[in-house]
Amino acid sequence: MTMTLAVTVRDKSKSLEVLRTSGQIPAVIYGPAQEPTAILIEEKIFDKVRREAGESTVLELTGLSKPIDVLIKHVDFSPIKQQIVHVDFLALEKGKEITTHVPLHFVGVAPVEDLKLGVVTKVLHEVEVMCTPAHLPSFLDVDLSLLKTAEDKIQVSDIVIPAGVKINLEADETVAVVGQGQSGESTEDEAAAAIDMSAIAVEKKGKTEVEEA
Repeated sequence: MTMTLAVTVRDKSKSLEVLRTSGQIPAVIYGPAQEPTAILIEEKIFDKVRREAGESTVLELTGLSKPIDVLIKHVDFSPIKQQIVHVDFLALEKGKEITTHVPLHFVGVAPVEDLKLGVVTKVLHEVEVMCTPAHLPSFLDVDLSLLKTAEDKIQVSDIVIPAGVKINLEADETVAVVGQGQSGESTEDEAAAAIDMSAIAVEKKGKTEVEEA
């Protein structure tokens, strides 16, 4: 999917503060085959496009000498007002593969939760993919209905991907698992903490058995 965004060449004689006060955001377009170009975008329009497109949708920038396909590479926010102050766009080369991250959309209902056999923990929320700009998906669906028992898990190999797209992860990488407690999201720190607690429990059990012997 491609969305369009109107831009204008930035007049560098005007200060950035004046431009931002007038509702415009300074930005730059760059890339392997793109000379850095300073542009302006309308704040309200860009914010709407950003929320709809995210960073994994190809944007066609119009208003320059020719349209340019880009990805939103980086967005700077004011730490005080939390408003956008600058945007970096990565220019894409048609037909040339790119590597970027695509969000995962969890769809459906997990039977294991309906049957109260366990709860779902989402381990991954995005994956790195490689494809040409024309094949870049805005997101990838993850089907929670695959989780039917407490032993089930969803792996990268279970994600249905469009033709021309490759996920840069091992096929057996875990995407979602079934566990006990409240459903939610796991982090590396939480996983490490869980391993540490298990190790402590085993150590205490061993000490007790030795003391009782």
